Amino acid sequence: MTNAPPPPSPAAALYGSPPADLAEVPPGAAQVSPLRPGSADIAALADASVEHFTVAAPPGSVERRFVLAHALRALAPDGRLVALAPKDKGGSRLRGELEELGCEVAESYKARHRICVVGKPAGSGVAITVAIEAGSPRFVGTLNLHSQPGIFSWDRIDPGSALLLAHLPALAGQGADLGAGLGILARHLLNGPKVEAVTLVELDRRAVEAARLNVADPRARFLWADAREAGLAELDFVVSNPPFHAEGIEDRGLGQAFIASASRMLRRSGTLVLVANRHMPYEAALRTAFRAVETIADTAGYKIFEARK
Repeated sequence: MTNAPPPPSPAAALYGSPPADLAEVPPGAAQVSPLRPGSADIAALADASVEHFTVAAPPGSVERRFVLAHALRALAPDGRLVALAPKDKGGSRLRGELEELGCEVAESYKARHRICVVGKPAGSGVAITVAIEAGSPRFVGTLNLHSQPGIFSWDRIDPGSALLLAHLPALAGQGADLGAGLGILARHLLNGPKVEAVTLVELDRRAVEAARLNVADPRARFLWADAREAGLAELDFVVSNPPFHAEGIEDRGLGQAFIASASRMLRRSGTLVLVANRHMPYEAALRTAFRAVETIADTAGYKIFEARK
C-alpha cells in the first residue's frame, strides 16, 4: 500500500481576515489561518505552488516571521505576496522582516496599516528556514508540554489558569473545557476519578494538535471549533479561562459569549467554573444565565466564579 499523494495546493491562499479595502483577495483563495476551523495548514502547502498569497500578519514577532516565511516558501516563482498589519501590531516591522527574508518590498500606508507587496525572493533560503524553525511546534521542557509560538501563553502557564487549577472543585460526569489551549486544565480534570469525559474545545488548530499530545487519556475528546458555536449539550460541568482578545484586539464580549454558550451546553443543575480578570464585566452575564453564582476566589487581579444552571 502506498500513501495517498497530498492534495494540490491552491492557486491563491489567504491567512486571516485583512480589511477588504486594504488588500485584494482573489475569489476562491484557500484560508490557511489556524484560527479558522476547517482551514488548511500553511505548513502543508507545497513549495512554489501559490500564485497569490494575502497575509493579515499576526502581531507576535516569532509567529509573524513563521507565517511570512511559509508564505514565501509556498509562493510560486512569479507569484505575489501581499502582507499587511496595523502599524502598532507588527506593521512597523513588516518591511524589515520581509527584507531579512530576502524580499524587495513595495510598501504603502493606509488606515493605520502597513501594506507590503513582494515577489518570490531569489535568495535568503537560510533565513526562511530559520524563521520556520523558530515558529514551529516543539516540546517546552519548562512546561513538560508540547506547544508552538502563537498559541496563547505558549511557553508558560498564564496566571488565570494557574489560579483556576488551585481552586477547581471536585467535578463529575461529562464536561468540557472551553478555550482549552494546551490542555492544562483538562489534564487536571481527568485526574478526578468521577470524571467520565472532557471535551477540549479550542479555536486554535495549533493548540488542538498540541493538546492531543499533552492529554493522553482516552476520556479526552478534541474539538477544533469556536466555543460560541460548539454543539455540545447536556453536560455536567464546564470550565473556562475565556479569552478577551481576538487576534490581538480586545473584545470583552468574548467572555460573555462563552458564558452564554456554557449555559446552553449544561444540563439543569450543571456547573460552570470560570476564571476572569477582575475588571471584566462578566458577573451580570453569569447572573442572567445561571440561577446561582458564587465567587470562590478573588486574588491577584482575578476572580473565580462557580455558577449553577
